Amino acid sequence: MAKLSVEIITGERVVYEESDVDMVVAPGADGSLGLLPSHAPLFTLLSLGEMRVIKGGEEQSLAVFGGFLEIVNDHIRILADAAEKAEEIDVDRAEVARQRAESRKSEGTSAFEDMMRAEAAMRRSMVRLKISRRRQGRQGSGGGQSQNPN
Repeated sequence: MAKLSVEIITGERVVYEESDVDMVVAPGADGSLGLLPSHAPLFTLLSLGEMRVIKGGEEQSLAVFGGFLEIVNDHIRILADAAEKAEEIDVDRAEVARQRAESRKSEGTSAFEDMMRAEAAMRRSMVRLKISRRRQGRQGSGGGQSQNPN
């Protein structure tokens, strides 16, 4: 049976590299993308959000913050603006960033750019917190089993 190979690369490092992957769910610019083996060639923009990689019944989550995704011949290459594995997320730091962004937004500054930066920081921290909570839920339920957090 065909499998996928996946690599996620940022300007700083290779964040993820794996073969024999069953499925990838990625945050596309126009919505969620489900990628299976034998997928048609595709090149698309990524949005910020959670990326899920399913391999052998196990699911791994990663935070992806924009970039590009290409799939050709069962090889998925992601060039991300930024990305991190769930276990790399610093929950305390993400919570502080969320609170700081929320505070800046509530100050009602008139500078449009400041408001947009605060909104972007808020969205990034919320993605990190969502992924961390999902990971903690999986670990508390007996390890590695995929659960729907909703």
